[in-house]
Amino acid sequence: MNYRIAVGGIHTECSTSSPVLMQPEDFRVLRGQDLLSAEYFSFLQGDDLEHLPLLHARAVPGGPVARHTYEAFKAEFLEKLKAALPIDGLYLAMHGAMNVEGMDDAEGDWISAARAVVGPDCPVAASYDLHGNVTQKIVDQLDIFAAYRTAPHIDVRETMIRAWSMLVRMIKTGEKPGVVWAPVPVLMPGERSSTEDEPAKSLYARLPEHDQVPGIWDANLMVGYVWADEPRGTACAVVTAVDKAAAVKVADAIAKSYWDARAQFSFGPVTGPLEEMLAIVDKTETRPIILADSGDNPTGGGVGDRAEVLKALIARNFDGAVIGGITDRPAVEACFAAGEGAKITLKIGGSLDPASPSVEAQVEVIRLDDTGVAAERQAVVKIGGITLILAAKRRPYHNIADFTRHGIDPKAVRLLVVKSGYLSPELSPIANPNLMALTDGVINQDIEHIRNERRKVPTYPFQKDFDFVPEAQASARWKRADG
Repeated sequence: MNYRIAVGGIHTECSTSSPVLMQPEDFRVLRGQDLLSAEYFSFLQGDDLEHLPLLHARAVPGGPVARHTYEAFKAEFLEKLKAALPIDGLYLAMHGAMNVEGMDDAEGDWISAARAVVGPDCPVAASYDLHGNVTQKIVDQLDIFAAYRTAPHIDVRETMIRAWSMLVRMIKTGEKPGVVWAPVPVLMPGERSSTEDEPAKSLYARLPEHDQVPGIWDANLMVGYVWADEPRGTACAVVTAVDKAAAVKVADAIAKSYWDARAQFSFGPVTGPLEEMLAIVDKTETRPIILADSGDNPTGGGVGDRAEVLKALIARNFDGAVIGGITDRPAVEACFAAGEGAKITLKIGGSLDPASPSVEAQVEVIRLDDTGVAAERQAVVKIGGITLILAAKRRPYHNIADFTRHGIDPKAVRLLVVKSGYLSPELSPIANPNLMALTDGVINQDIEHIRNERRKVPTYPFQKDFDFVPEAQASARWKRADG
């Protein structure tokens, strides 16, 4: 017998402070065989399993998703889902921190729409980023939930396999798991809750122990997403189990452990205002120093077009810096028009967000990178002793190959500047040292002073003087099963 499992989802993270709406071209969309062939989904196999690829849309984090963009993806996904029926299960690969114009719970809308199509008896599983936000609406649609347990995220594939494997187990054995969650009124930026640093390191190390409790299939601790000013923003514990009483106990324990540790979270690397970090750079002899421009990190929802670090280095006449990179399509197009070797005056920065600082500088165009797609062009320019990579499209520079592609060895430079918070798994091991600048931007680390008009009150650290006792809540599906 072949079991039919449909696969799809939507995956991005959105800062509500960003004025740059996500459009269809910002997403990489996988359909059909392209989805099944993608590295992320290469585990979808089994002699008695037939996987039905629907649509999976994934984008670099940014501003809210334009409503028309979301509705078009959702309509196509649902159309493909209806065409795939009948199915034995549905696996949704999600992020959890998507914000859509005029919508407070986009994932809740997407998942509940899918549930309406497949009906109440079809098993539905979802995998999430630990920086996703969870709601009762989301929990009420699901039978299975699994989330990343590492930040930086080195267990993406492993998490997807956890969710999918539980779904296969449910389909084949007839076991009926349910989901319990326990919200925790705490919102931390990822940079204060990296699983490589305490207390998150120990909190997440205990999750596999919870998995071993009889009746528990999968235990999760969600940090949530702090840069979306929306009512659903919260940390929480989420547990998949076949024993509801055990699930409630485990969820409450995880939630309480996070609440009890709330005041212990802090930045892992040396952190401070930009000028303080550059003063440390001036005195540091080791290399490569890696400086994270934290307020403009595209992988957290930053716009990626701010030039204040470049401006500060130019003012210092700095020699030996590589900046990867600044998003500025007009500047890239000007470089291509001028050609390699040309010396031109460029306005750099502020091409997407009018509030982003820019600089005007004399540059030498040293490399043009053209894949044949105008939106993916890059240009490398020199400004005195500073090498800058410009990108036509919003993107991070978090992998070694992002630099070696341009003939730059990031291990050999004096100072490497990246728009990042905590460093990626590839850059972190080579940082000597790692510094994080508390720069401005739409994912500013000064969260106590960001716009806070719609989050639930009280939520730590926006409010600090209040008590909390976890109260785990089961999904409506589990309650219906209980009669």
